[in-house]
Amino acid sequence: MLLVLLVVFALVSPGFSTLGNLTNILIQSAFLLVVALPMTMVILTEGLDLSVGAVASLASMAIAMVALATGSLGAAIGTGLFVGFIFGAANGTMIAFLGIPPFVATLGAFGVAQGLSLVMSDGQSVTGIPASLSDLYYGAIGPLPLPLVYAGLLYAVFHWLLYRSRFGVAVRALGGNREALLLGGRSIQAGLIAVYALSGTMAGFTALLMAGRMSAGHPIAGLGLEFDAIAAVALGGTRFERGQGWLVGSLLGVLTISVLRSGITLLSIPAAAQVASVGLMVIAAMIIDRRRSEAR
Repeated sequence: MLLVLLVVFALVSPGFSTLGNLTNILIQSAFLLVVALPMTMVILTEGLDLSVGAVASLASMAIAMVALATGSLGAAIGTGLFVGFIFGAANGTMIAFLGIPPFVATLGAFGVAQGLSLVMSDGQSVTGIPASLSDLYYGAIGPLPLPLVYAGLLYAVFHWLLYRSRFGVAVRALGGNREALLLGGRSIQAGLIAVYALSGTMAGFTALLMAGRMSAGHPIAGLGLEFDAIAAVALGGTRFERGQGWLVGSLLGVLTISVLRSGITLLSIPAAAQVASVGLMVIAAMIIDRRRSEAR
């Protein structure tokens, strides 16, 4: 799908293959990848996190307010990560100890986070934040924009976590074989809380990039992020049962969605069509995957 989209958009849109547009696609992919990496782990546990977009919106508001009040970059960063961690840990606790289905628990968290972000500023953006926060997004290391550096480092960390650590073994076992996890003396509850807390923390990190890009906090900045993250993971081949999936697939799914959105924008197709096209692409991928599974 990714290769087909690259070829088609390069042929029909002259501006698609320019260096500036390709760089912009990679930067947009970096945003989505930060959320899609932990979402892969969540789905590997047979779970789902619908709250990441709203949590990112709330965290961006908190970041902007703290940065404006204190002028401290460290305090703003810590606030964003803390807000995300609290919501993620709360999601994990509800799922692990209260037995609430992930869909319901994270949908409830979505509503709480979105409501708080609107109440905090009466639905208005928080502007006037220090320039140092914007530098987190617009800065660069040599020729590489900082969002690409963050994405590369985080991918390396998540790859190590999932494929080289005991934590990764536990994550796959949570979706594939919880009985073996129990027999190995590992806590199912602790594993679930850790996975969702990690997802929430990465939503907080995404909020830092959002606030830096807009030089403001906005109460609906992250809405729709959860849709794209889940779609990217599904496109990449991670299944919603038995702990089957891979991070490389999620990376390819992220790139595919970013290329699709960029191409549609350059063709001046209405924004609403972007969501529909992503949804149709996910459905097509699921049909193909199901046919391949039945053939095997």
